[in-house]
Amino acid sequence: MSSPITLEERVDTLESVLGQYIINTDKLMRSLERSQESLHNEMRDFKDEMKDFKDEMKDFKDEMLDFKNEMRDFKDDMRDFMDEMRAFKDEMKDFKDEMKDFKDEMKDFKDEMKDFKDEMKGFKDEMKDFKDEMGDFKKESNKKWGELANKMGTLVEDLVGPAFIPMAQRCFGEKIIDKAIYLRRQRKGVEGEFDIVAASETRVFLVEVKATLREAHIEAMLQHTIPLFRNLFPEYTDKPVVPILASLQIDDSLIHRCTKSRVYAMAFREWDYMDILNLKEMEGLV
Repeated sequence: MSSPITLEERVDTLESVLGQYIINTDKLMRSLERSQESLHNEMRDFKDEMKDFKDEMKDFKDEMLDFKNEMRDFKDDMRDFMDEMRAFKDEMKDFKDEMKDFKDEMKDFKDEMKDFKDEMKGFKDEMKDFKDEMGDFKKESNKKWGELANKMGTLVEDLVGPAFIPMAQRCFGEKIIDKAIYLRRQRKGVEGEFDIVAASETRVFLVEVKATLREAHIEAMLQHTIPLFRNLFPEYTDKPVVPILASLQIDDSLIHRCTKSRVYAMAFREWDYMDILNLKEMEGLV
């Protein structure tokens, strides 16, 4: 039978157990402190995260508010745009209607213009026929008038005289400053008469008119008429004499002879108007 445990042994055992308890409790407390510290850190981190999340949510809420405002503005803009598009559509419809009316009016106008063009073409054709008839009438009248003037001896007064000034301006580019018909003069016992004498600033035109031009008249112009004129009109000494032989009609052979003799040939051009018939041929010769 075992001996009973003494008080001292119990105290030692109790102290040992208590010491172990204290040690374990200390370990547990340190572990608990570490856990609390870890939990505290985690709670702090969580709190920080929650704060960040709250801030993010606030930013998100602000962004959503801005987005909502933008969407509202966009919606208002779209409503205005739709209204404008509706108004534009109405305007386009009105414009299309107006264009249709304008197109119809233009078609009517084109039809009217076509009718007018046809009428004008008919009028132009009639005017051309009238002009041709008048041209033929004028030529025939000039011919008959020339024949009558030739019979009556009034070629100078009725035909050549009135036609000379515009002809001189057209053919020679000269402005006539003095003109005389049937000019007579006597000087130192010499007498002469000239059908037409016309002077410009630079030249004097001496025109002899013949009912029927002959080759002898060309020679007479050169050998007699020009020297006689120079003798009787010394005031024109400083101006060259432009000799012109005029008639109703002049044969081609005589026109060629006038050109060779440096004399201008003046007559009706196809009974249309009085003209210098050898003007081009005389260029460069005088």
